[in-house]
Amino acid sequence: MRSLLQSLTRTRNAVFSRLAAVLGTSEVTPQTWEDLEALLIQADVGVETTAEIIQRLQRRARDEAILRADSLRQALVQELRSMLPDPPPLNLGRGAPDVLLVVGVNGSGKTTSIAKLAYHYRREGRRVLLAAADTFRAAAMDQLRIWGERAGCEVIVGPEGGDPGAVVFDAVQAARGRGFDLVIADTAGRLHTHHNLMEELRKVARVAGKAAEGAPHETFLVLDATTGQNALSQARHFLDAVRVTGVVLAKLDSTARGGMVFAIAHQLRLPVRFVGTGEGIEDLAPFDAETFVQGLL
Repeated sequence: MRSLLQSLTRTRNAVFSRLAAVLGTSEVTPQTWEDLEALLIQADVGVETTAEIIQRLQRRARDEAILRADSLRQALVQELRSMLPDPPPLNLGRGAPDVLLVVGVNGSGKTTSIAKLAYHYRREGRRVLLAAADTFRAAAMDQLRIWGERAGCEVIVGPEGGDPGAVVFDAVQAARGRGFDLVIADTAGRLHTHHNLMEELRKVARVAGKAAEGAPHETFLVLDATTGQNALSQARHFLDAVRVTGVVLAKLDSTARGGMVFAIAHQLRLPVRFVGTGEGIEDLAPFDAETFVQGLL
């Protein structure tokens, strides 16, 4: 099982390894700020979030009389950490069963992330049931069946082209009747042109609420770290449709764009809950802001 620290290797080597050169022993100059800004943008922190970090650092440099570039390092660490506030506790462990809805575009690593989540929670002692509510793609249901077997979880499947909400409802009923305490539901990432994806997601969320009080108790959005800032524009569409409570950042180990975590927190106001650290079913790490920032640097 790869760790969060190991998953940052590419981002650290490709981008943040140059921080020592940017924050050398010389005096702070306009070039220092330009170089630091370029480094953060290259790490896919995002233009808006980078501008905010630079403004904060410049304010601190002025107020604390920071004159040497190497003295900025600790200030940078503190500002990066402040961009990642500690998230509220997960709203799981109260339902009978809990319902975790997982959304995201096809190809983002959504189905794989669901399997990893199922494996993670099974190792914590939860009894997990999967719901294949992406009924518009037979391949999606088949894929979840395969991953469910790897995770050691049963999968509730409906007819191809059937009602996704009905699959979630049936899964919750089955979980309640058979002693499962967590339902993780896959959802469509793309529908045929005559369907409205976001309206379908709203419907699935409403049906979940009818099946179990307070459901969905958590809604995770899976984002592909390799797509960088493009993932943020995708995310905003899902935020308009459902109450997203956290992000699973897939494929973090495969990219040098790990800085997008800061953009997710700053621009989307969402906590990152888990990160994909490899291709194995066990390669999912709970996100820890302190470890993440130290791992970058």
